[in-house]
Amino acid sequence: MNVMDGNMTDGRFALKLDTRRGAVDMSHGSGGRATAQLVAELFRRHLDNALLAQGNDQAAFQVPAGRMVMATDGHVVSPLFFPGGDIGSLAVHGSINDVAMSGARPLYLSAGFILEEGFPLGDLERIVVSMAEAARRAGVPVVAGDTKVVESGKGDGVFITTTGLGIVPEGVEISGGLARPGDAILVSGSIGDHGIAILSKRENLEFETEIRSDSAALHGLVEAMLETVSEIHCLRDPTRGGLGTTLNELAQQSGVGMRIMEEAIPIKPDVAAACELLGIDPLYVANEGKLVAICPAGVAQDLLAAMRRHPLGAEAAIIGEVVADEHGFVQMETGFGGQRMVDWPAGEQLPRIC
Repeated sequence: MNVMDGNMTDGRFALKLDTRRGAVDMSHGSGGRATAQLVAELFRRHLDNALLAQGNDQAAFQVPAGRMVMATDGHVVSPLFFPGGDIGSLAVHGSINDVAMSGARPLYLSAGFILEEGFPLGDLERIVVSMAEAARRAGVPVVAGDTKVVESGKGDGVFITTTGLGIVPEGVEISGGLARPGDAILVSGSIGDHGIAILSKRENLEFETEIRSDSAALHGLVEAMLETVSEIHCLRDPTRGGLGTTLNELAQQSGVGMRIMEEAIPIKPDVAAACELLGIDPLYVANEGKLVAICPAGVAQDLLAAMRRHPLGAEAAIIGEVVADEHGFVQMETGFGGQRMVDWPAGEQLPRIC
């Protein structure tokens, strides 16, 4: 049953949903009155917009001219609430950013919820409110969705899947396969913030200052970049697997190598200290509000200036260059003047991170 669909046109029920003391039960996934009440009093109440209010099993809308882009993301982060965000805002930002990395303007989102029996309705409402606020700030509404409930012990509170839809403006051609030797590699800001914020809550770590997730919607930054430099070759948000994995993905996709400079990569002192303490390489720690950009070297300074003028790119830096390499190796010049391979990670350093 569609989470935002019919069977609730009057919105009135005998008893109000108790989001202070109540919990999800199996009846909320039955497709009957309890489901309709959950949809009406929680999801529709906070996510409401004109397309959602159509009350159908799908959202119907006009699409402007251009190439369409669609991306989908599953979110299983643990813990659900963390400094700088939660699974609700993260779900919105994740799909918006995947759409934006093509240079597209995100238009709409859909959301699917898998709820575990016994999950507190108050926590669910907190997640939905956060999701609604993130969507409103981004200007990208949630227009359709679905809810399912699984028995206690067969889930982990709540999982969210979001799908984003966008339109690429005419003349924009951005792809992971377009990096060319001589291109400059840029990153929009400090790396590792999200992953370490999550880990600090899991392990009850305390630092002098709170490390917060960088979770944010990046389409405004991308738009500002394209207004200044139209010939951006690649964009990618270095989420799960971090910067190191993302550079390897792009190198393989484009059939090139990459050389980066350790001292040029922005990283907050607290994040660097936490990584050293935990034995984690910050190059492989997840980010949720940063992007990697690859462009011709001749326009790199212009692109850097445009990024730094935007609040989400204030710490942007040029961190290296694309080189010819049939093996697709990513290499880093270390702070000591040596070189090391930045290889694909052998496993996942931080599971359940996004």
